Amino acid sequence: MSAHTIVYSQLEQATRTEQVVERLRNAIVAGVLQANEQLPNENELSRLMGVSPMTVRDALNTLRANKLIDTRRGRNGGSFVCPISFSTALELHPLRWISASELADLGEFHSAIIAHSARLAAQRATDSELKKLLNMVETLAKASLPEEQMQADMRCLLTLVTYAQSARLANQELEIQTDWTPLIAALYREQSLKLHTEIAAGYRTLLTPLQARDELNSYLQAQSVINQITDRLLAYKLQLETKGT
Repeated sequence: MSAHTIVYSQLEQATRTEQVVERLRNAIVAGVLQANEQLPNENELSRLMGVSPMTVRDALNTLRANKLIDTRRGRNGGSFVCPISFSTALELHPLRWISASELADLGEFHSAIIAHSARLAAQRATDSELKKLLNMVETLAKASLPEEQMQADMRCLLTLVTYAQSARLANQELEIQTDWTPLIAALYREQSLKLHTEIAAGYRTLLTPLQARDELNSYLQAQSVINQITDRLLAYKLQLETKGT
């Protein structure tokens, strides 16, 4: 599953233009949707996000007014992401729009989902499935581009949740990813942080109790990985706010 699939996934409350604006704005500012990238057309966005065409049209008009997208005419026309300045990116950064308490709460909820999934996966995943997860972790460790690293990370998390064999947990994780993706994307774009190396190491450590069918330590290590990322997000949020003052 790609970052774009998550960005364009269905919204919970399908009537709010503000939700579409927020989802797309965060994806643009975080770099998930990149400069000059073409968005799906209005009908396709409506279908993907589970909202009315009018809602999509209003949201795109708002993004256009804020100079985050522009419309190009002609055979290959449509809505395209605008390049944005550093000052605009800083002002609209998703980490600046979420409070520290909301971010901590999101991290705690995500930690609970992943930790419980790891505990169940220790019971239910087959050896071949755990080997596949290990290969995904190695793909993350070797990825060189931020987009590749982020997608490999999300793939690892979604795969782990899948191995819990719980449709409800999988749906919860997909829902969380819509908020988590633009936030974590900011960390992956800061290559000096070496985030993917740190996270891959955490996943490798998690695989040890998973392979040993150790439910408690699988739970604790999965919890530790997400808590560590949450701490990094909170620290980066503080750094951004310091720059903006």
